[in-house]
Amino acid sequence: MAIEHPRILLVDSYDSFTLNLASLLKQSIPNCIIYIIKNDAFTIAQLLPFLPAFSAVIVGPGPGSPENDRDVGLIKDLWNLGEHSVLPMFGVCLGLQSLCVAHGAELKRLDVVKHGQISRVQHTGTFLFQGVGTVRAVRYHSLHVVLRQGGCIEQLAWVDDGAENGHVVMAVRHTSKPFWAVQYHPESVCTRGGGVEVIQNFWQLAQDWARKVQPRTTPWNSSLQEMFGDPWPSFLRARPRMPISQFPGVTTAVLDLPHITVAAVCELFGVCNEERPFVCLDSAAQPGRFSIVGSLMPESLQITHFVGDNSVSLTRGRHTSQEILGDRDIWTWLSDFMASRRVHEGHPDIPFWGGLIGLLSYEMGAHSLCTVKGKRCHPDVNFVFVERSVVIDSATGRVFVQSLIPNDHWIAETTKAVSGLNSQPMRPGLPTGKANITLPNKDRYLCRINAAKEYISAGDSYELCLTARTTVSLPKSTSWRRYQALRSKNPAPYSAYLRLHPTTLLSSSPERFLSTSRPPDSVFHLRPIKGTVRKAPGVTRAVAEEALAGSVKEVAENLMIVDLIRHDLHTIVGEDVEVKQFCVVEEYETVWQLVSVIEGRPSVQDGLLGWEMLRSSLPPGSMTGAPKKRSVEILQTLEDDERGIYSGVFGYWCVGMGSDWSVTIRSCFKLDDDSSDSETWEMGAGGAITALSDAEAEWEEMVVKLNSVVGAFT
Repeated sequence: MAIEHPRILLVDSYDSFTLNLASLLKQSIPNCIIYIIKNDAFTIAQLLPFLPAFSAVIVGPGPGSPENDRDVGLIKDLWNLGEHSVLPMFGVCLGLQSLCVAHGAELKRLDVVKHGQISRVQHTGTFLFQGVGTVRAVRYHSLHVVLRQGGCIEQLAWVDDGAENGHVVMAVRHTSKPFWAVQYHPESVCTRGGGVEVIQNFWQLAQDWARKVQPRTTPWNSSLQEMFGDPWPSFLRARPRMPISQFPGVTTAVLDLPHITVAAVCELFGVCNEERPFVCLDSAAQPGRFSIVGSLMPESLQITHFVGDNSVSLTRGRHTSQEILGDRDIWTWLSDFMASRRVHEGHPDIPFWGGLIGLLSYEMGAHSLCTVKGKRCHPDVNFVFVERSVVIDSATGRVFVQSLIPNDHWIAETTKAVSGLNSQPMRPGLPTGKANITLPNKDRYLCRINAAKEYISAGDSYELCLTARTTVSLPKSTSWRRYQALRSKNPAPYSAYLRLHPTTLLSSSPERFLSTSRPPDSVFHLRPIKGTVRKAPGVTRAVAEEALAGSVKEVAENLMIVDLIRHDLHTIVGEDVEVKQFCVVEEYETVWQLVSVIEGRPSVQDGLLGWEMLRSSLPPGSMTGAPKKRSVEILQTLEDDERGIYSGVFGYWCVGMGSDWSVTIRSCFKLDDDSSDSETWEMGAGGAITALSDAEAEWEEMVVKLNSVVGAFT
């Protein structure tokens, strides 16, 4: 008789694919209830009395080695449970290695690492592979096991890597205990034939074992609930209802002005006055569509915060006050701030009605994964609350003039002023004086690429997004003219000009990080970019597709980030996550890029979910690598400087509860300084280091990315 609601314990080794595995279990085991614990959350002695409450244990993947106690925690003890404590277990990757090592197998490094690569798996057609046909599986491993002859671990599947690695074990079983495991990743989006089918077979084997042995079982009770918490997905269950806002609505005037440019509107609103704050999110190229120009008032509220502080700074004009966070963190404070300003009705054709525009630093996300070093000059949170704005739709030529202020005469005045504007293209800024460019030290960068590859070979990461900082110092000029030069040289779909003291950011980013459509039909949409080819004579689309979509290395990089993002989405969305586009070559102004698209639909419509999604997925996986936590820790040892603004995100959070955030790349920023006649702009660049990376080629790719920004200063 089948178990009606089996409880599954999933042991997470701080991996970035764990929730993909949880989703696969939900697909494969009818009505299962999944509880997730970290591998160091309990000792085996603490866990042992509670194991009879579960039908099976899944030992997930993770970074590191099964021979390192820090990497596996209690997992090493699960495989050696006494006869009366045993229950069915299934291991993935690190799970297989730990099972085999616990029973005498030898652990070795692969000669050629396999991260994000797809292999055809041969199998016996028995046990896990009963009735399974062809298996093409994604592999993420640099270590492998060699089984002991005559031991209790039996091989069920393998690959033949030929001259690279020879014979590599891909699946095993214990000959007398209900333990099974696979080396490949059944949960990867590109695994075919060895995912659902294998998990279903595992569950059938587990039930057969339970019928035969009739193990001791424990009913679920309050003690278990307190120890293991809510089952996955737990976030949606815990959501409080969003408070009803009394904030007034938005007033909008719509104009048909196809000749109007973003530059003309910006200059109408005083962008040339460097002393005033200014925000413009500029869709300067496809697939961007809507450009947003804020018309800030002297009393417009600016919100800043530094990681580690227990306060938030609130600035209106020349007056700044501090608000103590108390038992709230900055994420909760901002969530409460926006909940009280929610607007339910605005023009349905545009994504932004008003709200927060600004940026979040890389460390704003990284500090939740590890300790960040020191305090930065630039705030980690820097937003302005925009009540008056103009939205330009490049697809239709319509211009939307809107205000959150009741009975605002500014609407009529601005409508008249905008209607009278002449077409005014962006004027490229002229360099002022000689630019002193300080590039990263090439020898040091190459050395750190090789150090990153050693971490990857040791199993600590699948991919490390190594970056370095460049500075450009030159005589002071207006930042608006600098932005015009950058936009002219490298127009991008997620360009931006953000002047929010003490930071000025100029962006020509090609990469959307996360967008959230407004309720009641919220969809989370991500567009990770991995893989870049510079445009040049002879570099046609066909050439670019061969170099990107036809490259094992480039596709592997992209696949790793796609799988990581799916995991991040599952944190908030639950099960409904779909890869809409995988590794498609897209054309940009100066480069070809390899782009994937992932979407998630939350089962509960809540205006604050987009904010929670952003919080749980920072820093961007495309700028860290996978697994994210271990990769961020390693990158701190490989990079000289904190990243600050670079590789964080910028964008908006609308009062209608939609949002759109882009990755801060192909960008530069400066710390405002009125006391000097010169200025220094900072920019970061880098690339995803994998086992297949060539150090010189990675350096050249970093320089290509850098030149798209540096060129605006020379």
